[in-house]
Amino acid sequence: MGKVDFDTTRRGLLKQGGMLTAALALPDVARAASAARPNDDWAWLVGAWNVENRKLRERLTGNSDWLEFPGKSALWLTMGGLGTIDDNAFVMKDGVYRAAGIRAWDPATGTWAIWWLDGRAPTAIDPPVRGRFRGDEGVFLGADTLRGHPIDVRFHWQGIHGPRPHWQQSFSPDGGKSWEMNFENFFSRTSTTPAPVPRLPGEAAGVAPADWEFLVGRWRVRHRRLAKRLVGGQDWQTFDGTLVNRPLMAGAGNFSDNVMNFPAGTARSVGLRAYDPARALWSSWFLDGRSPRDIAPPLTGRFEGGVGTFHSAEMIDGKTVLTRVQWSGIGPNTARWEQSASADGGATWEVNWVSEFQRDHATGSEA
Repeated sequence: MGKVDFDTTRRGLLKQGGMLTAALALPDVARAASAARPNDDWAWLVGAWNVENRKLRERLTGNSDWLEFPGKSALWLTMGGLGTIDDNAFVMKDGVYRAAGIRAWDPATGTWAIWWLDGRAPTAIDPPVRGRFRGDEGVFLGADTLRGHPIDVRFHWQGIHGPRPHWQQSFSPDGGKSWEMNFENFFSRTSTTPAPVPRLPGEAAGVAPADWEFLVGRWRVRHRRLAKRLVGGQDWQTFDGTLVNRPLMAGAGNFSDNVMNFPAGTARSVGLRAYDPARALWSSWFLDGRSPRDIAPPLTGRFEGGVGTFHSAEMIDGKTVLTRVQWSGIGPNTARWEQSASADGGATWEVNWVSEFQRDHATGSEA
């Protein structure tokens, strides 16, 4: 599976055509990948935590002024244990800021990828770090830029099975010859059951509209999608699935843990959304568990009149193809998701995927 270069968006599942069908002909992808995964890598972090933080005021400047502040965190497993999502709040002197972390296991490389979404810059996810655990610690490495210059980034987890798991972040400006540790935190468990971090004292309310409150909870989903798009085809595939949605970042974000029972096998994925108050737009990312190395650029949009409309563009065979996703029919127990594509700049649209949602009362309405 690691050698198949899947597009990491739901719209990309249609673009792959026969390649997707062949890949799904293998046994359940989630179970196959799980067999190669070290057992319970992140199980120790599931739950809710108080966090003691300290970070350098300035990075890679020779600064030694450390800022100390409290925080809270909660973490859920996703994709049947092949991923995680965490909800984070940092209580600093100039206010509370929010963030979310997303992780995914890549069986092809035997590593985890870790991405970070800073709620103060909600339109982009940071480049990932990648690595693995050995014993009581884990090391994860990646590349980024700081003030326009390339740097290496290292995450180091220590004492993960002890009473105070410890995380450190370090930067290197010289290709790993030297490292400066600039951020660390210590975790103290408050619950083994995760729950979204509530709005904290002094934290501003109403940063984001309550657009996604309808989706919080557990759902049964009926999917219908075209086997191939933009070829005039009428070969529709039907299958079922489930979705669990939870809020993040005090309502300025949310995530969905998805199961899709394709005719040829089961696939898992995660949707992550964040609100940008400066543009009054939501960004919506999609991580396909079969292609866990990358998260594609987001769709962006907003809700108006009870309908959410989101757009993106991609290049296919040298041509720009537009994608449109719409949420409609939103009620206490129902919702409809529809994806369309346009190869003529939006003059005409072809619907290629429809998902009908029914709230799952059997397992409870709370996520």
